[in-house]
Amino acid sequence: MPKLRVGVIGAGMAFERLHYPAYSKLAETYEIVAVCDPDQGKLSKWRGRLGLSPQDLHTGWEAIVARDDVDVYDIMVPIELNYAVTEAVAKRLSGKRKAIICEKPLAGSFKDALSARELAQRYQIPILIAENYRYNEETNIVRQLVADRRVGDAVYFLYNRVMDFPQEMWNDAFPAKDWRQYPEYPGGAITDSAVHDLAAIRHIFGAIDRLHAFGHPQDEEFSPYSAIAVNMLFNSGVVGQFSFFCSGKEAQRPAVGFRIFGTSGMIYLESRDAGVIHIAHNDGRTEGVPFEPQKGYYNELLNLANAMAGKEPISVPPEMEYGDLKTVRDILKSIQEQKVVTVDKTPDYTPDYSQTGVHLPFMH
Repeated sequence: MPKLRVGVIGAGMAFERLHYPAYSKLAETYEIVAVCDPDQGKLSKWRGRLGLSPQDLHTGWEAIVARDDVDVYDIMVPIELNYAVTEAVAKRLSGKRKAIICEKPLAGSFKDALSARELAQRYQIPILIAENYRYNEETNIVRQLVADRRVGDAVYFLYNRVMDFPQEMWNDAFPAKDWRQYPEYPGGAITDSAVHDLAAIRHIFGAIDRLHAFGHPQDEEFSPYSAIAVNMLFNSGVVGQFSFFCSGKEAQRPAVGFRIFGTSGMIYLESRDAGVIHIAHNDGRTEGVPFEPQKGYYNELLNLANAMAGKEPISVPPEMEYGDLKTVRDILKSIQEQKVVTVDKTPDYTPDYSQTGVHLPFMH
């Protein structure tokens, strides 16, 4: 099977640290043939690293989309540009045998997100949203453990996420970017980072009926709240508490992490880099389920390759990511209006695997 030829739009930190390593592991499936970025320094760097010629480097997305030798466009731009660039590229590629990868969240405003969820259907082009938490091994293992009733019926959960944004602003890390420190999208770090955790929670437990949220206000540009605490009721009857603290550290170990309490035991994931999921049964037995951390980016690309070969649908299309971003909006709305908010009025969007005959290990 010929390799899928990739055109990169946005050659920054997300490409270098997240997507490029996954492409390298799938070198027999993908080949990067063009790079687009307004920064000439980045273009020069990737020209040498990828062995590209000068004509394969572009400073504007229009030139790279005009090429006939690109099968997949991987868009990695600041959040406020996600919708505009993705919509423009999709419109140019309408009806062609091409595909788009777009980073999360799919838009910088909820109005644009509402439109973005229809892009794949509007322009008849496959679009995969790179929500790696939905593709990560640990998320899908936990999802399967819950579905298999490994600790009985899931009753409630605690999920605590901590990031020290103020400190990471000064490090060689994602918060060091100006557009994250002075976001042009509502919610700041909550929209950019907590959306991952909410995607994982929704992937495991399904549609959310209602939520009630509180926030600790702060006078910082990167996030309107230093911490949020959210009570959730799922359509399945599961209840839980999600908390996100973006202005400090969790100094004690083990961390609170992600804890699911069932009728016959508990599932505990300390962090997505822990490498093991712990299961404690009420009868005293314990288990450890190993996983490979940070596998989501690899699984994203594998899913897209299989989808383009007609073997399976895209697992995280815009419709699904819209639900994750809407949950962020509903949390902010609940905090601001001091009320309970209804989230999912319909069941979660789920791709139809019935016609493919293919069973994905991460889509049990």
